Amino acid sequence: MRIETLAVHAGQEPDPATGAVTPPIHLSTTFERAPDGSYPHGHMYSRTSNPNRAALEASLAALEGGTGAAAFASGSAAAMTVFQALAPGDHVLAPDDVYHGTARLLRETFVPWGLAMDFVDMTDLARVQAALRPETRLLWVETPSNPLLKITDIAALATLAHAAGALVVCDNTWATPILQRPLALGADLVVHATTKYLGGHSDVLGGGVVGDEASEFFRRVRSIQTTGGAVPSPFECWLVLRGIRTLPYRMRAHSENALAVARFLNGHPAVEVVHYPGLETHAGYAVAQRQMTLPGGMISFQVRGDSTRAMAVAAQVRVFTRATSLGGPESLIEHRASVEGPETRTPQNLLRLSIGLEHHDDLIEDLAQALQ
Repeated sequence: MRIETLAVHAGQEPDPATGAVTPPIHLSTTFERAPDGSYPHGHMYSRTSNPNRAALEASLAALEGGTGAAAFASGSAAAMTVFQALAPGDHVLAPDDVYHGTARLLRETFVPWGLAMDFVDMTDLARVQAALRPETRLLWVETPSNPLLKITDIAALATLAHAAGALVVCDNTWATPILQRPLALGADLVVHATTKYLGGHSDVLGGGVVGDEASEFFRRVRSIQTTGGAVPSPFECWLVLRGIRTLPYRMRAHSENALAVARFLNGHPAVEVVHYPGLETHAGYAVAQRQMTLPGGMISFQVRGDSTRAMAVAAQVRVFTRATSLGGPESLIEHRASVEGPETRTPQNLLRLSIGLEHHDDLIEDLAQALQ
């Protein structure tokens, strides 16, 4: 099946009990045993499994081309579980511009726990090669990156990592499986914050890990999921599945709008530089053309001036909303450095845009008046 059909049908069969086309929400925390002690419906307790979570996991696995998926209560919980599946003394490589929440998780939780780690520019394969150690077990890839939208060559990185005996985990939140399928490019696991584009309506928190159900590492992730219990509620699973049904068409609209906005910003005299992989001037344009079907709905740009000037632009918008997060129908604008705090490496004059589903001419007019 093509991905549009998978988005509508994977994990979303009509309810066998009632024939309902929209799946019901199973709020029960526990499930009846048969007289012989077995569980004829396959579920025992909702921390271990639930019909709504099973449906979401089936959908995620199908969309990414994996054989198994584990759903979590947030994207951070999904990332944390991947790192917990490692052992103290293992070495992790992560991008030098990785999402600040992932960087904090590594520095503040897993380095004290015993992981060794280095941050490296993953767009430079020579630097990645030089940073590999005998104890390197995992390369964390984020492409496009947050917030500079660097593009990492997943296939080339997977070749390097596998030669060194390491796994590749790709955070595919910004691209989604509609625009990029890391497993097909050689990655071993894919991580999502389903809060963002997969949910798609700014009303649900969630995460997911997709991989090979038979692999030892994925089995470890699954074990931590069920014993640790950082799982989404049935309603949250239902909401993400609802969002997935329209995901292919939303991603096309997000990308179309973002390209129009990026081209406008790229020619504006008040803008220093635009970070968007759909622009021919972007350093990662060629790689993005090769591994992505569309460049996505996220843009970062740097205004001419300092943080005060950037904040002044954000203060003047009327259609955009000043808020954190991304992937919803509404367009958002954010001064990332002030969100990330004193340890930020993000330029002080950078604004991050999540381009929504409004008409792109209205978004351009709003940015034009704000930049004036």
